[in-house]
Amino acid sequence: MPKPLTRIAGSLLLTASAAGLLGACSTDGSAAEADDRPLVLTTFTVLADIAENVAGDHLRVESITKVGSEIHGYEPTPGDLRTASDADLILDNGLNLEAWFAQFVADVDAPHVVVSDGVEVLDITSDAYAGTPNPHAWMSPLNVQTYVDTMVEAFSDLAPEHAEDFAANADAYDAELQQVQDDLVAEVEALPAEQRAIVTCEGAFSYLARDAGLTEQYLWAVNAEQQATPQQVADTIEFVRANDVPAVFCESTVSDAAMQQVVDATDATFGGTLYVDSLSEPDGPVPTYLDLIRHDADLIVAGLTGREVDGT
Repeated sequence: MPKPLTRIAGSLLLTASAAGLLGACSTDGSAAEADDRPLVLTTFTVLADIAENVAGDHLRVESITKVGSEIHGYEPTPGDLRTASDADLILDNGLNLEAWFAQFVADVDAPHVVVSDGVEVLDITSDAYAGTPNPHAWMSPLNVQTYVDTMVEAFSDLAPEHAEDFAANADAYDAELQQVQDDLVAEVEALPAEQRAIVTCEGAFSYLARDAGLTEQYLWAVNAEQQATPQQVADTIEFVRANDVPAVFCESTVSDAAMQQVVDATDATFGGTLYVDSLSEPDGPVPTYLDLIRHDADLIVAGLTGREVDGT
């Protein structure tokens, strides 16, 4: 259900700008020193963009990882630790996404908040990760509304004088998230039942699939594996054939070579590149989270219906 949109009329939705994202990915020491706003550090660019929309101009938000980084196996640098030493708050996704984060935060004297707290967690159901939480909760716009609620509380504790602005920004952002969700559900419901399936390299779309009414199949559970076994390829080929899946996809941070084997062995086409773990550069296809989730939703529906998407 959409959340009540209180105070929207009195607030401006502050979407992350190109300059903001560049700042999130490459910190200039002199600029940072001149900016006396509290520093919020996130583990990856998607969280940074969501946080910027909630924070508005009141907080400085930066991402530890850079655009295009593979988040699962990231190795923090000495520079990351130096930046974190100045942080007033660190936000991480949790759910075992950031395998490197526990040691990282142990070396940093800054409070941190897990933004996925409160999400209804889905477990991975196959491979070596079976039974562990699927970390990709942000791939559902409904879950990101929970992330936003957590950020509002954390930011209000950090800068209570701006609490009303944080709540107003969150209300406006929640409305956009709900619109993406509603549009996706409407498009999926218009598909024939047998076409309501998403096949990807990584099992990153479990939450989106659940909330949109899609069946999910993937080559590997998380990108830490990054190489499909012959059995994984064979299982995916069998699924695509059995369900007459018209299109399959792969994510931007991994090779699509294994998925191309599926295409070669079936009647499916390659539907295109989906974005999950990272935003693009400001002039790329997904410079913000809303761009990312809209891009993925549009590409999935286009692949399943056979229509073309502009810019793909």
